[in-house]
Amino acid sequence: MSLPPCPKCNSEFIYQDQSLLICPECAYEWNPSETFDEAALFTVKDSNGTQLNEGDKITMIKDLKIKASSQVIKVGTKAIIKRIVEGKDHQLDCKVDGVGEMMVTAKFVKRA
Repeated sequence: MSLPPCPKCNSEFIYQDQSLLICPECAYEWNPSETFDEAALFTVKDSNGTQLNEGDKITMIKDLKIKASSQVIKVGTKAIIKRIVEGKDHQLDCKVDGVGEMMVTAKFVKRA
C-alpha cells in the first residue's frame, strides 16, 4: 500500500495509526479523507493578531538588540517581509531600513 507524502515537509516516511497518517520527521498528523488546506497549515500573526504575508510592510513595536552586535533596531523602524519561514524563534526574513537583511520574530512587529 502506498501512502501519500507528508503535506507539511514532503517526507515519504509516513505511517498510519487508525484513521490518521503520521509523519515521523515533523510529527504532523492528518486525516487523508479530509480536504487539505495548505494556507491554514502555517500562518504568522503580528503582535495585534493580524496575519502577515510576504511583501507586507511592518513596523517594529519594541527596541530589538541585534545579536553579536552593539546595534539596536529602534521602535518605529520599518521593514518589508521578503519571506516567511517556519521557525521557533524567528519567522520573518525581512529587509529592515538602515540595517539590511535580517530575521525578525513576528511578535515584535505590527503591520504598517
